[in-house]
Amino acid sequence: MGQKKCPHCQQWSDWNQDIEDTCEHCGKKLSLMEIQRNQKREEERIANEQKWMFYIQKSDPPFMVFLKKAGNLFYTVFMAIMTFLLWLIAALPG
Repeated sequence: MGQKKCPHCQQWSDWNQDIEDTCEHCGKKLSLMEIQRNQKREEERIANEQKWMFYIQKSDPPFMVFLKKAGNLFYTVFMAIMTFLLWLIAALPG
C-alpha cells in the first residue's frame, strides 16, 4: 500500500496500485491515464481481431467457428507461401 497524489485535487490519498482506486478527498479516480490506456488497448485489440478474413463472433455455432478457424489457417498459409515466392522472385535477380 502506498500513496498517490490525486491529479484533480492535488491531495495525497492511500493507493493500492489499482486503477479503480478513488481519491479520499474528491472521490475521482486516481489513475485516469491508466484507465484511458486500458480502454485504448481494448479498442485496438478488438480492431485487430476483426481484421481477420473470417471474423469469429461469440454467437457463431461451434461448426461455424471450426470452419472460420480453418479458413483463417488456410489464408495464413497461403499468404506465407505467396510472400515467400515474391521474396524469392525479388531476391533472384540481385
